[in-house]
Amino acid sequence: MKTKIHLLAGLIATLTIATFLISTLLVELFGDHATIAQIKSLIVMPGLFILVPALAITGATGFSWSQSRTGRLVENKKRRMPLIAANGILILLPAAIMLNLWAAAGVFDTYFYVVQTIELIAGPINLILMGLNIRDGWKLTGRFGTKRQEITS
Repeated sequence: MKTKIHLLAGLIATLTIATFLISTLLVELFGDHATIAQIKSLIVMPGLFILVPALAITGATGFSWSQSRTGRLVENKKRRMPLIAANGILILLPAAIMLNLWAAAGVFDTYFYVVQTIELIAGPINLILMGLNIRDGWKLTGRFGTKRQEITS
């Protein structure tokens, strides 16, 4: 059951971040300032209230699950998690909040676009790292082929 919760929460988190990125790119390319402000607002509310619990559940279940397992794939996942968390907490979360505040105030200046650019770099980095964790998780559970590196204490 824990594995299914971990999988579901991880997929929700990954799809949520992908939705944020795709929405941002599309609205920046084709939207006006009002639409940009609306997307930034939706990313913060309800977006972050979907994403943050999904990430927390993924992290908690993954940590709990990894306590009884060892191996290269588990270690790789453990190494990526602090990078994903730091990127999210130190870059993506503050960027989403600041961009929302600036967009709501109609401030689309150089600072807005610098932070937007940073977000558009940091977001795909997290998606790549999360995708690698998903891939390794599938390998560990045997979702694609035989189970690998599943050693219990």
